[in-house]
Amino acid sequence: MEPRVADNPGRSRFEVFDDDELAGFAEYHRYRDEIAFIHTEIDPRFEGRGLGGVLARAALDAAREQGLGVLPFCPFIRGWVGRHPEYTDLVPQGQRARFGL
Repeated sequence: MEPRVADNPGRSRFEVFDDDELAGFAEYHRYRDEIAFIHTEIDPRFEGRGLGGVLARAALDAAREQGLGVLPFCPFIRGWVGRHPEYTDLVPQGQRARFGL
């Protein structure tokens, strides 16, 4: 079964599932037209399977679809955006230097 990512707005996080088991999450805070990613965590039992990247891509794609600016306070999300420059445009121009992007 393919990993699945779902937004859980009640817990303010995107969650990644592997075989319907929660494998990790990316917590966020939404305010107006921005989403701030503040913490990402993958359960150690699921590390090394690329689920963090699946989670980051899905969360950032959802932000793009909703027209949200991304503030990558979370080091994992910030690093992922840095390695995937096609997502840099999600970070508002005036905020990129703040995040080293």
